Amino acid sequence: AGALYLMWLAWQAVRPGARSPFEAQQLPPDSSRKLITMGFLTSALNPKIAVFYLSVFPQFITPEHGSVFTQSITLGLTQISVSFGVNLLIALFAAGIASWFVNNPSWLAVQRYFMGFVLSALAVRLMLEQRRMA
Repeated sequence: AGALYLMWLAWQAVRPGARSPFEAQQLPPDSSRKLITMGFLTSALNPKIAVFYLSVFPQFITPEHGSVFTQSITLGLTQISVSFGVNLLIALFAAGIASWFVNNPSWLAVQRYFMGFVLSALAVRLMLEQRRMA
């Protein structure tokens, strides 16, 4: 079923009349409040963040180096600062990248066919993978 789904996604990428997910399109304007709320809820309800903090951070915290709480807060704030910086750069450059794609539409087709190829290759690999019995 997973391989068939990947093949369907590949077909959606290369079928005649398909649009690239990177193709610029008009969207209805949203208020700043709505955008901030959506961003906050997306981050706050993302289970990957909790798993990351619970699985990765403990290996960098040692009681011998002082307060465990202070170390946890310092690591958390460092991670938040780095993530904020990266996401800010993505947001600032998104409009420029979108306008570059508008001026270079052939790259949208290249991206679509590349994505279709990768999804197809993953589907074939999944279909040919040997099943392991426990």
